[in-house]
Amino acid sequence: MKLKRLSIGYRTLKTAVGVIIAISLAQLLQLEFYVSAGILTILCIQPTKKRSIRAALSRFIASLIAIAYAFVFLEGIAYHPVTVGIMILLFIPVLVSLRFADGFVSSSVIIFHIYSVGNLTGSLILNEIMLMVIGFGTALVVNMYMPSIEKKLEDYRYRIEELYARILHEMARYLKDGESSWDGREFMQTEELLSKAKALAYQDVENHVTRLENKYYRYFDMREDQFEIIERILPKISTLPVMVKHAELIGDFLDDLADNVHSGNTAYHYLDKLDIVKDEFSELPLPKTHEEFQAMAALYQVIEELDKYLEIKQSYKGFTNRKTADA
Repeated sequence: MKLKRLSIGYRTLKTAVGVIIAISLAQLLQLEFYVSAGILTILCIQPTKKRSIRAALSRFIASLIAIAYAFVFLEGIAYHPVTVGIMILLFIPVLVSLRFADGFVSSSVIIFHIYSVGNLTGSLILNEIMLMVIGFGTALVVNMYMPSIEKKLEDYRYRIEELYARILHEMARYLKDGESSWDGREFMQTEELLSKAKALAYQDVENHVTRLENKYYRYFDMREDQFEIIERILPKISTLPVMVKHAELIGDFLDDLADNVHSGNTAYHYLDKLDIVKDEFSELPLPKTHEEFQAMAALYQVIEELDKYLEIKQSYKGFTNRKTADA
C-alpha cells in the first residue's frame, strides 16, 4: 500500500506554535487546568482571519453562558453526572438559537472544569476566564499571519484567460471553416477553474478583516457571468443548418476578440467593432431558403449574446493592463 506523502502545512505549524505559547503562558500564570489553554487555542485556529475572529467571539460568549448554566444547575441542584446531562440537554438548543453552536466544545471544557472542582468560586471563574483569554487570544495572534495567495490568483486568472481565448478561437474556426475537430474539453476545464478561483478569492477576502471583497473575486465573478453567455452561444453556432457569409463575418470578430482576452477594460473598443459587424451583417444578401433564414436568425442571436458578453466586461472596472484592447 502506497502511503500518502507527509506534509506540514502553515495552519498545522501555527497550531503547534499556538499551543506552545498558550500552555506556557497559562502555566507561567499558575492557572488551574493550564493545559486546557492549548485545547482552546486548537479549537480557535481557522483557515482565515475573519473566521478566526468569529470563532473566538462565539466560543468566548458560549463559555460565559456555560459558566452561568453551571452556577444554576451544578450549584443549584447537585454536582452529579445526571445534572450535567440535563444541563447539556438544555444548553445546546440555547447556543443554536443564539448562533453560538460552534462554541459548544470549548464551553464544555469549562463546564467539566467546574464539575471536577465541585465548587464554583470567584477564583475559579477568574481562572476559566483567564484560560479563555489566553487560549482564544493566542489563536487570534498566530492566525494574523496568512501567506499571500496573490500568485495563485494570478495563475488562475491567466489560465482562465487562455481557456477563453481557445474557446473563442474554436468557435471562430467553426464559423469560418464549417467544421472543427474540437472536443470541447476547455469548457469543463474553465468551469472547474472558475469554481476554484472564486473559492480562493473568497478566502483572500476572509483574510482581510476590513475588506468586504477584492478585485480577484469581482474579476472571477465577471468571468463566470461571461462564461454563461459563451455556454449559450456554442449550441447556436454548432447547430447552424447551413453556413452563410454572415458566419464568416462573426468568425472574424471572434478571432479578433480571442486575441485580446485579458483583465484590462476597454470593452467599449469591441462594442464599437460589434456595431460595425451589425451594420455589415444587415448589408449582406437576404436569405433565399428556409435553412439560410434559420442560420441568419441564429447568428443574429449570437451577436446579441456577444453584445451582452462585452457589456458585462464594460461594467467591470478591470485590472491595470498595458494592452489597448480587451475582451
